[in-house]
Amino acid sequence: QVQLLESGGGLVQAGGSLRLSCAASGRTDSTYGMGWFRQAPGKEREFVAALRWMPSRTTYRDSVKGRFTISRDNGKNTVLLQMNSLKPEDTAVYYCAVDIYRRPEMAIPTTISDYTYWGQGTQVTVSS
Repeated sequence: QVQLLESGGGLVQAGGSLRLSCAASGRTDSTYGMGWFRQAPGKEREFVAALRWMPSRTTYRDSVKGRFTISRDNGKNTVLLQMNSLKPEDTAVYYCAVDIYRRPEMAIPTTISDYTYWGQGTQVTVSS
């Protein structure tokens, strides 16, 4: 099993920045990538960004491209989500999740069912 712990959420004004962290522990050697998802009140959980380890590659939902960056700190088994130019519509609970399955090369899963282990979530609130 893999345990995930998110941190870094909070309240920020529109245009501000936050950096979310997702620390992984347990069988991290059995993972192939990680994703970030978010869920706003009354809405379904949606994909935000994903990172595959080998070869390293990323993908983002269109609304966050150019503003969010997903990266990995190998030495700490941690994946970061740097969020800049935040907007009120980015307000949500953000979850990280890990993928434990091999995929065709260059494939990056973006659906909830692709990910096996999930963190508890961290709240991000962007005020206008």
